[in-house]
Order: sequence, then C-alpha cells, then structure tokens
Amino acid sequence: MKDNADAGGGVSVGRRGFISGVAGLAAFNIMRPAVALGTEQNSKIELGMIGCGGRGTWIASLFNENGPYQFVACADYFPARAAKFGEKFSIPEDRRFSTMSGAKRLLEGKLDAVVIESPPFLHPEHAADSVAAGKHVFVAKPIAVDVPGCLAFAEAGKRATEKGLVLLVDFQARANPLFREAAKRVQNGDIGKLVCGEAFNHAGGAGPVDVDDSDPEFRLQRWGRYRAMSGDFITEQAVHALDMATWFVDCEPLEAEGRGGRKARLGKGDNYDHFSVRYVFPDDVLLTFSGTQVTRAMPGGYEIAARWFGSRGFVDTLYNGPVSIRGDMPYRGGETGNLYTEGAVANIRDFADLVRAREASNPTVAPSVRSTLVTILGRMAAYRRSAVTWKQMMEEKERLDPGLKGLKA
Repeated sequence: MKDNADAGGGVSVGRRGFISGVAGLAAFNIMRPAVALGTEQNSKIELGMIGCGGRGTWIASLFNENGPYQFVACADYFPARAAKFGEKFSIPEDRRFSTMSGAKRLLEGKLDAVVIESPPFLHPEHAADSVAAGKHVFVAKPIAVDVPGCLAFAEAGKRATEKGLVLLVDFQARANPLFREAAKRVQNGDIGKLVCGEAFNHAGGAGPVDVDDSDPEFRLQRWGRYRAMSGDFITEQAVHALDMATWFVDCEPLEAEGRGGRKARLGKGDNYDHFSVRYVFPDDVLLTFSGTQVTRAMPGGYEIAARWFGSRGFVDTLYNGPVSIRGDMPYRGGETGNLYTEGAVANIRDFADLVRAREASNPTVAPSVRSTLVTILGRMAAYRRSAVTWKQMMEEKERLDPGLKGLKA
C-alpha cells in the first residue's frame, strides 16, 4: 500500500525508509560492542531519569544491567519518589529534583542522555527540552496524548537528528527480530494484497479509590485513570496493538468510527473501560480494533495482538506469543518470549550503540508518532460516536487539558 500523504497533511513514514531504519537498528545488534569509538568504549553513558515511579525504577535496573550506563541525576514531581530512586541508584542528594520544574533543573547538569518515564502527557515537553539541552533521549510509549503533543514530539525528533542526537522510542515489538521479519515480509507482498485486519488489547482495570480527585496531586499520582494525562487506555496501553497493526499496513487510516464507554470500571477517573473502532485505510482496507480494561482473567493479565489477512495468506502476531505467516509464502516465525522485558533490553542495548556512534537518523520517531495519532483518531471517533477523518483530526488539533493548576512549580 502507498502512504496516504495527502489524507491529513500529517505525519507519514514511507515503507522503504522505515525498513531501512529497522535494518540499521538490527545492524547495531550485530556490531556490538565494536561500534564504540576510541576511549568511549570503556566510558559510562551518564543518564538522568525523568519519572521515578514503578516503571522508571524497573527500567533503570535494566539499564544498569545491560549497558555502559550510570544514573547521575533523577527528577520526579513527588520528592519521596525522587529520594527513593536516588538512594537505590546512588545518586547524590543535590541531583535529585522534584516539583514540575524538576526535569528542567535535571537537564541543566552534566549528563549525556535522559530516560523519560514520566506521565505520557509530559513526554513531548520533556523530549523537546532534553533535545534543546543537547541530551540523547530514550522515551517510553506513548509519545503524546493529543495531536499538538504528537506534532511537538515529531518536531523534537527532527531537531534531534539535526543536532546529531539519538531519540529512541521504546516500543518492544519493533525491537523483536520475529516482528521485524514478519513486517518486512508483509510489506514485500508475501501475503498478497491486504484485505482486512484486526487488532486487540485486553487487560485489567483499576480498582476502586474513594479519595477526592479534585486534588491535582492525586490525579498526577494516579495519572493512568485520567484521559487528559494518559490519553485514555486506547492511547496509553492499546497503542501497542495499533502500532503493530499500522507497522504492517505502513500508512495512516483515512477515517475511523467507533463506540466505547465505562460500564464496569470502578473508582475515580474518567477513562473508558472498552473501545470498539473500525479504521478505513486506502483501497478500502479495514482494520477492526477492540480493547478493554475490565478483567485480568487472560493469561498473564493481558492479551495484545494484530493480524492482517491478504489475498495469499495472513500474518498473526501476539505480544508475548507466537509470530507467524501462513499461506502461499509461509514464515514459521516463533515465540517472542517475554517481550515486555526482552524488547526493552534490546532497545536499551541499541540505545548505547546509537549514542556512541552518534547515529541519529532516529527511525523510531515517525512511526511512533503515526501509531499514537491512530489511537487518537480511534478515541475521538469513540467519544463522538461518529466517523472522524484523519484530515479532520489533524485540522482540529484538539488539545487535552491535564488540569495542572495547583501543582508545585
């Protein structure tokens, strides 16, 4: 399929460019560790962590275990989190920052790169500020929660490349060789002309909390419950499934229509607990998406998958499961294993190689922006209970207000 470059005046990434970028990242896996140059081979990459919660602490340990890294600074709105993180990773007390300005103060100090694990609505600002400060960036998904945020992140990616800085988005499926091979084969036509596809993301929901959520610090601490901070779960969580799906079709949809609501979710917050969206791609290729945050009855607590059916076969991919192609040109593939951890580790290792080589083509940026915009299109359609076109979404540039008044500057 061709890129839908004229559909929304938005962000596109070409098939050839994306495959070459993936090939470039794969080459770094083969080159390790000889890619390091001169005295840099034995030096540490000094890191700052922005966002010291559960995932930030978890992934910081992976950085220490899987590369030449040392955390030298950290920032989190909540002082207790920054202090706990600093103790765990032996960061001096005067380089543990808090409040909303903590990230900016962290960037004023000496360090090579930052790891951004803050709430998603802050990712565009934190990425842009980090690039402006001359730091390499490793950032969690999603890259934003609304269209202005996506555009700002895309601009940060452009600036990073111009300045020779690495900006890597941590989508685990894209780091997996089975997914990469399957995507390459589909884009090369191994399953024939695409007909239709499906994607889903089903997981558990948040439990009840009765605290008054008019307190902005309560909302920030539990940002995953609030659509303006998380983008709702279709953006914050289901971006994995929709990223996998758009990777294979390699273009943005023309429009989406959907439904959703909040039937079983308990406690504070305004996120939905279910979405059902139909996307229409060029050539009338359809993708159906369903997502829930209701029950943890699924094995492992969640299921994430994407499938495409073509005129000569179909590709079947499951996050933390099998990847294969069946049809005229089969691909046996295999099991991805613990993709959540192993994909992050692969990206962490790639990041070190890219930073040391200063290879700043940053091929993960454009597809990450696109897949995030796909989730936003589906969210808009479900909220409005009507069809929304890509062009309409990009022209409206709807901005979500996280309600930060009252937070400590």
